[in-house]
Amino acid sequence: MAQKTGFQVDETALIRAAQEGDQDAFGQLVRAYDQSVLRLAMNLLRSPEDAQDVYQEAFLRVFRNLKSFRFDCSFHTWLYRIVTNLCLDQMRKRKVRKEGSSQVEGADGPVDRMDAVPEVSAQGDPERSMLNGELRQRVKQALSGLTSRERMVFELRHYQGLKLRNIGEILGTSEEAAKNCLFRATQKMRIALGDFV
Repeated sequence: MAQKTGFQVDETALIRAAQEGDQDAFGQLVRAYDQSVLRLAMNLLRSPEDAQDVYQEAFLRVFRNLKSFRFDCSFHTWLYRIVTNLCLDQMRKRKVRKEGSSQVEGADGPVDRMDAVPEVSAQGDPERSMLNGELRQRVKQALSGLTSRERMVFELRHYQGLKLRNIGEILGTSEEAAKNCLFRATQKMRIALGDFV
């Protein structure tokens, strides 16, 4: 990713070339970040279709607005800001429509698509598999109890491994505000998970 010094120099050159219209340079930027963008969108939205839509829209916005990128922050921060804003918009739309993010209508009623994702590491141990499934369900419920901003900060910190300073930059707020939001989210998660923590 963009934290390495050597890549930072190459990334700056790629950005400048892409700003001048070099399609290959833009393609290299997309390839450098495509998996992390898709993973972030999937972690936040819990829907492959919605994550794919955000992924495409994010890189479309980067393409349209790359000429205005002024290196005031890292490209990584700028890109994640675009992705998190798109995810927040999607979460707000869901709230208005009151739709379940990973629920689809099956023959026997609503089915959660996330339950169809196999757990490779627990297949040999039925008890572990059962506990992992229960924990996954409890974490999903706990995450749904957070506000959009709390969930965003929690996911960026714990699933993406970002520092609070970077999270503040991405969300357009201070490091202290991100820290307070993370504290509230963590407290809610602890309460919701109860005996699992």
